Amino acid sequence: MLDRVQAEYAQLSAAERRVADELLRRPNEFARAAVADIARESGVSQPTVIRFARSLGLSGLQELKLKLAASLVGGVPYVHAAVTPGDGMAEVSAKVLDNAISALIRCRNEISAPNMQRAVEWLAAARRVEFYGLGNSGIVAADAQHKFFRFDIATVAYADAHTQSMAAALLGPRDVLVAISHSGRTNELLDAVGIALRNGCRVLAITSPGTPLARLATLAILADAGEDGDVYSPMTSRLVHLALIDALAVGVALRRGPEAIAPLERTKQSLRGHRRRAADDVDDADKAHNPG
Repeated sequence: MLDRVQAEYAQLSAAERRVADELLRRPNEFARAAVADIARESGVSQPTVIRFARSLGLSGLQELKLKLAASLVGGVPYVHAAVTPGDGMAEVSAKVLDNAISALIRCRNEISAPNMQRAVEWLAAARRVEFYGLGNSGIVAADAQHKFFRFDIATVAYADAHTQSMAAALLGPRDVLVAISHSGRTNELLDAVGIALRNGCRVLAITSPGTPLARLATLAILADAGEDGDVYSPMTSRLVHLALIDALAVGVALRRGPEAIAPLERTKQSLRGHRRRAADDVDDADKAHNPG
């Protein structure tokens, strides 16, 4: 819940921000306080406290306090930071989705538009684009390659450290290496990035702020998913990275214009014969309910 408040902070009114400041300063006390006490400590009216809760997409102060109290629990190590062992699936679903929403909103609010624009220009003009990621980030790299090869750009995704090093040795100034890592400190990935840089290849990093990868890359798209990858399984960071890849892909499509639209159309047409028609589903359903 703290992440959600921080993510929405810029969208709040000046008075609502005073309530947010009080919540962020003393979250445990806020979760137990009466509305009159919160209003007094924040220097606002009681209706403003209610509006603040509703600005976060909640029904009111009571729901805000319940969600805040739940989020202050330490979570289940190696499973998820927001859940507790006694949670039912209603609570688990809400907490996991709330975490994802908060991380995406925070990324939206903090993203560097100039860096995104520069990245799109690199990707759109590249001779070859390679996506590198290890472990969980290897899955994101594969998704990125699946997005970009349809623009008729030479692309590949590598999730093996030895292959990354060998492939990086073949990259040059006309190529772009996209290195994806939430931690940004995996030695093997940093080694491959160093090889590419020494060959004059531009390196675009998708990583967290302040990481070795962010400092090493030619350009970094920073995403603070608020997730401790050393303790919990990567979840929100993966979703944020996938969303950033989607944004870059859309930007490249717009940048390339008709040059991108034509191959995208051809790839869609190639799949038409592989998908069932809606009318076929209706016919099959009728046969199942009326055999013979």
